[in-house]
Amino acid sequence: MKYQSQKIAYYFFAVSMLLLLLQVLYGFIMAFAHLGYDGLHPIIPFNTARATHLNLLVVWLLSGFMGAAYFIIPDETGQELFSLPLAVVQLVTLVLVGVTAVVGFHINWWEGRKFLEIPRPLDYLVVVNVLMFIANIGLTLLKSTRRTTTSCVLFTGLLSAALLYLPGMIDTDNQTLDSYWRWWVVHLWVEGVWELIMGAILAYLLIKLTGVDREVIEKWLYIIVGITFLSGILGTGHHYYFIGTPRYWLWIGGIFSALEPLAFFGMAVYAVNMVRRSGRQHPNTLALHWTVGCAVLSFVGAGFLGFAHTLPQVNMYTHGTLVTAMHAHLAFWGAYAMIVLAIITYTLPLLTGRRLYDHSMAVSAFWLTNIGMISMTAAFAVAGVTQVYLERRVGMDFLAVQNELAVHFIGLILAAGVFALGVLAFVYTFWRAGWPVGEVNPQLAAEGV
Repeated sequence: MKYQSQKIAYYFFAVSMLLLLLQVLYGFIMAFAHLGYDGLHPIIPFNTARATHLNLLVVWLLSGFMGAAYFIIPDETGQELFSLPLAVVQLVTLVLVGVTAVVGFHINWWEGRKFLEIPRPLDYLVVVNVLMFIANIGLTLLKSTRRTTTSCVLFTGLLSAALLYLPGMIDTDNQTLDSYWRWWVVHLWVEGVWELIMGAILAYLLIKLTGVDREVIEKWLYIIVGITFLSGILGTGHHYYFIGTPRYWLWIGGIFSALEPLAFFGMAVYAVNMVRRSGRQHPNTLALHWTVGCAVLSFVGAGFLGFAHTLPQVNMYTHGTLVTAMHAHLAFWGAYAMIVLAIITYTLPLLTGRRLYDHSMAVSAFWLTNIGMISMTAAFAVAGVTQVYLERRVGMDFLAVQNELAVHFIGLILAAGVFALGVLAFVYTFWRAGWPVGEVNPQLAAEGV
């Protein structure tokens, strides 16, 4: 850690850890409800648990991205953050908005719009919070004479994510128009600008961990960004198939959705090649595992499994089934959760001065979470394909099909148990590392260069 203002990243990461634990808890509530064990229904109905589970995911990832930016930007620009107090205020307001939203879900104060459930008044607070963050990062870049491709791509992704939140705030009584604008937020975040954020963090970690020349790594970053914009933006069309939009979206969505895996495949090849050509053995091998694992599993989850059911001829059967959950879980885990855990694993020794990345608990966290998530994906896949066949082909009643699927949720819960043990191990390692310190061991500081 070279700059004192980088310490604020730790507190954003700490918020991410707490919200991740809550997200896992609500996932278990939903899984047991599918099995018929819904004793919490009077307090936490399934729709409340689902909204909370999804929104906790978004907030803990955003908190992780913000923490990553607050660590990376000073390092890339060669100077302290523009305003550390502003970053502290922004963190506090982010937590307040998140807590208010979760409480609101439990007292039925929410919009009821899938993936954008938070109450409308909180939308304006989110905008203010993100504007504070963008201003802090932007002014840090502006006053610096050293602007790298990595820092600029990261800022572009974060700024674009902020701007693309606005279409979701457009008021309309029309269901089709509401869905149309909603996907501008949801899709263009997760399959567009978030990929820029992931690519920038990935590039930063590969530069630090492999020792490969910055120019080589950032050249590949340009290529991947180009593919992302080409395919991701028009790939939004695969959400427009059956919501009342013109039929040309079937063609646009189908063609460009088929191209989307190329960006993720490029990231996977790019990361693996950078590691293979590296002549440097960085001591923090666990951070490298998380980094390369992110690139590989993002291709499998977001790229391959996404392509598997986004063609209109397939999606007409799989839309709204557990096949979507299969794709979503591994996609979010591989593309975004793993990159946040990678940057935390890399920065934690530099922030706290404690070298825990080679501890057995930290290594167990990596393997347990990934084995658990891959097993959960397999369970969702079996349940989803069964649901598609019984419900969409045979024509069984929806509730009758849910009863038939209950047995698959036993396997899902067992896999989720393995995943949860990994999450607990990671959070324990984070907690055991302690608080940020003023001075870091010189050896650890040298490892971060």
